[in-house]
Amino acid sequence: MKATSANLLSVIKGPKQFVIPIYQRTYSWQLSQCNQLFNDILRISKEDDVHGHFLGSVVYFQESIHTVSDVPKLLVIDGQQRLTTVSLLILALAKFIKENPVEIDTNATKLLNYYMINAEEENELRYKLLLTRRDKETFINLVKGIELGEDKSQRIFENYEFFRSKINEHNVLDVYNGVLRLFIVDVALEKDKDNPQLIFESMNSTGLDLSQADLIRNYVLMGQEINLQTELYEKYWYPMEQSYGNDYASRFDWFIRDYLSLKMGTIPKIGKVYEEFKTYVQSSKSPTTITEVVADIAKYSKFYVNIVLRKEPEKLLNHLFSNISRLKVDVSYPFIMAVYSDYNSGVISRDDFADTLKLVENYVFRRAICGIPTNSLNKTFAILYREIKVENYLESIKAAFQLMDGYKRFPTDNEFEKEFVNKDVYSFRSRNYLLNKLENYNRKEFVNTDEYTIEHIMPQNENLSISWQNMLGDDWKEIQANYLHTIGNLTLTGYNSELSDRPFGDKKKMAGGFDDSPLRLNNFMKKVDIWDEENINKRARELAAKAKEVWSAPNLEDTILEKYMTREVKEIAEYTIDHYEYLNDEMRVLYEALKKRVLNIDSSVKEEYKKLYIAFKSQTNFVDIVPQKSRLRLSLNMEFSEIIDPEGWCKDVANLGRWGNGDVEVSFNNLNQLDYIMFLIQQAFDVQFVEG
Repeated sequence: MKATSANLLSVIKGPKQFVIPIYQRTYSWQLSQCNQLFNDILRISKEDDVHGHFLGSVVYFQESIHTVSDVPKLLVIDGQQRLTTVSLLILALAKFIKENPVEIDTNATKLLNYYMINAEEENELRYKLLLTRRDKETFINLVKGIELGEDKSQRIFENYEFFRSKINEHNVLDVYNGVLRLFIVDVALEKDKDNPQLIFESMNSTGLDLSQADLIRNYVLMGQEINLQTELYEKYWYPMEQSYGNDYASRFDWFIRDYLSLKMGTIPKIGKVYEEFKTYVQSSKSPTTITEVVADIAKYSKFYVNIVLRKEPEKLLNHLFSNISRLKVDVSYPFIMAVYSDYNSGVISRDDFADTLKLVENYVFRRAICGIPTNSLNKTFAILYREIKVENYLESIKAAFQLMDGYKRFPTDNEFEKEFVNKDVYSFRSRNYLLNKLENYNRKEFVNTDEYTIEHIMPQNENLSISWQNMLGDDWKEIQANYLHTIGNLTLTGYNSELSDRPFGDKKKMAGGFDDSPLRLNNFMKKVDIWDEENINKRARELAAKAKEVWSAPNLEDTILEKYMTREVKEIAEYTIDHYEYLNDEMRVLYEALKKRVLNIDSSVKEEYKKLYIAFKSQTNFVDIVPQKSRLRLSLNMEFSEIIDPEGWCKDVANLGRWGNGDVEVSFNNLNQLDYIMFLIQQAFDVQFVEG
């Protein structure tokens, strides 16, 4: 590598061609940046104590030292924007000098021959700067002086016209003198000795100039021979970029993150995607050749675009992708892409793929209704594909969902129904999605519920009218507080302002009221004449029964499930509470009291009977209990240094052999000690949940 400070025009002058590699971003300087450069040029031309203006670096390497041409091709890996902008300024300057009488030590022909063209060459080699795609054609036409068509590069044209508008008879000499005083760091690389990718990374180490997607594209293509670069870019990468449309900048980094999650089973941070991608390409998990790598990325990118940007041509699948998108469950995309690949390869049918998507949708929605924390979902979906058995594809997915427990669980019908009828649906993030699905379930004539507004049947007004108070009864305030925002009291209407706080009878019978509504969600109100606690609950239970169908859970028989159980799960199924010798009489009473308190910590907590102890777990075991003859011995799954134990009951057993998990041991034998024991257990649960 040879790096020198050099006058920019001296670097450009002489027979040579600066080529922008096909994978580089198109020209993107804004008018504000052009204006800043123009002002800098005027400034340095007038200040005698300023010897020049430093533009930055231009880094390039020669594609081949064996070229038969006298014009070396220099591939630019950094400095495209600066080279292009100064070239546009020189073109505008030449145009002004050609069209206006100016006393200046140059002319338009010299400017073009010195800095724009290789005068003795033909075809593309004639031009000193060769841009990419539409930029190239527009720039060459400007050099030729050809009128531009409608399909021109807007950024190239606008910046050229900007410079033309700024140059006038008063400043033209200053512009020329300023351009003569532009300096750069001229960095010439030797292709067989220097690693352009490492140099490129170091120059963009702040991450401010290029996105993770740009870095990945350059990493893949930069080190390849020019013919392979062109093939990979035109066959795979450019069509892939185009498929995202205006969403490329915001979405491609996230696609690569999901792609790496799928391929590696771990989830990289979005700002570290480039580093993780390099690790993947260099690992044994990656395809062997760079062509295979790029082809694989392009394949999964198509799946991702169809899923996320809803470009899937199959109507049913596109509808299901839309539902998943509305639930904002992006963490499921690695799993869905993997299953999509199997569908695309003919491993599974469209119907099995659709049923898999419904399972994902139902799993996420049921958990949201039940208020189960979402912080584990990314890990769940990152490894879910491993559970699939190709010979029983859909069945194995159902089994995997059904066998999840604790914080990963697929809520049962009983848990889902209980939470569904009591949840504050009005404040629920997926409220509109919920009502839409209830209204349109098994309906061929789709109703666009987004055109309707939410209606509280029992009004929100704290000062309910006497009519409403009489209908609800003496406990009307409590009833309003308990049921106002629940599903039993919510519906859809196009007449929200008309219904307002009117009495229930008016809401039923008025024009546009419930009796007149075409919506299925309003059918229940047509059948009743009063709206009280009993009917709110009755409607809620009806809607909950329907919801269990809409968002159904897998329900495989035990004989089928057993095929998919791990040895640990089968072991748990072998034991009952009667297995433990000392859990009788007083110890049984003590254990049952403890069990009740532990299960009440969180709905994710589950009791499991092991051979040697009883485990209580959420994300993993947080307390294990060994029943003994005269006490219950507890292992708390946390480091001893973390426990807060003012009474000094706990022991450090980190280096001792003990049944159970964790470094903290504590025992108790009396119900009077239960409150303090729960204080300690809660700490073990909190440590696990925060870390999870």
